[in-house]
Amino acid sequence: MGAIRLEKVKKTFGTLDVIPGVDLDINDGEFVVFVGPSGCGKSTLLRLIAGLEDVTDGKILINGTDVANEAPAKRGLSMVFQSYALYPHMTVYNNIAFGLKMAGESKEVIEEKVQSAAKILNLTDYLERRPGALSGGQRQRVAIGRAIVRNPAAFLFDEPLSNLDAALRVNMRLEITGLHQELKTTMIYVTHDQVEAMTMADKIVVLQAGRVEQVGKPMELYNNPTNKFVAGFIGSPKMNFLGGELAKKYDCHEIGIRPEHFAVSTEKGEIPATVKIAEHLGAETYLHVEADGLGPMTVRATGEIPLGEHDKIFLTPEQDRIHRFDAQGLALAKS
Repeated sequence: MGAIRLEKVKKTFGTLDVIPGVDLDINDGEFVVFVGPSGCGKSTLLRLIAGLEDVTDGKILINGTDVANEAPAKRGLSMVFQSYALYPHMTVYNNIAFGLKMAGESKEVIEEKVQSAAKILNLTDYLERRPGALSGGQRQRVAIGRAIVRNPAAFLFDEPLSNLDAALRVNMRLEITGLHQELKTTMIYVTHDQVEAMTMADKIVVLQAGRVEQVGKPMELYNNPTNKFVAGFIGSPKMNFLGGELAKKYDCHEIGIRPEHFAVSTEKGEIPATVKIAEHLGAETYLHVEADGLGPMTVRATGEIPLGEHDKIFLTPEQDRIHRFDAQGLALAKS
């Protein structure tokens, strides 16, 4: 069981409220991603749950028990860090087994748990190697294996893929998602990468300046962001925000249109624009354009379209996909 509940959790450094007060429910078995820009408080919040930072105020309940004042070792959680934190002089087997040995487990129990974790993570053939002989992805799997053998109530991942190259990040993303499906253990995962958040999470928690901006399933946040910050952070490329006379037409302060929600024409449309840069990727084309009277915009079209620099085009937003925002950046009902 790994149900986690935060009640008015606050963290203050001096006079600075880093986490002003967070309420959050994480259900048993959920994969929850904390996402937001650098400095938003996501790693601090994870460390508060882990017990690596002291809570200034509030409760952290794990399976109904408040552990806010408990030592990390008594919380029943396992953390996987951005740095692998492996012992270079130890074999993979001994790295995975280290925590179990320190806990006084028998050789038989250690053998069973290490071999089981190694099988899950495809590390069986590497147990006698040292970390220096492994790739970055394999080292990260060893760190995850060390966490698995503790049979925790929840796994806490602090930007675990940020040290890997792009291709390996995609592979490890799939491996961690598959691991969650197999273990069905609660996982809390911190990242600044909204693509990781969208593809991995059962539930996303979007943070800004230590505050929770919105909580929901990935497509809920994509389709119905509660404010301009969430709308601009979730989705890649980012949403276009447009004001002026176009916003007045839709009776709001500002409208938001995702790059993929335009019809593109060379003949007629609502918004005249000039192509500045065209990125042809085969399956899709990104157009970076200057819209007449509205400024720069990004458009994503499916497949290959024969457009390039200086071409004149017309853009028409999909009417039911237009997001409207008031002067405070709060979402209004769709027109």
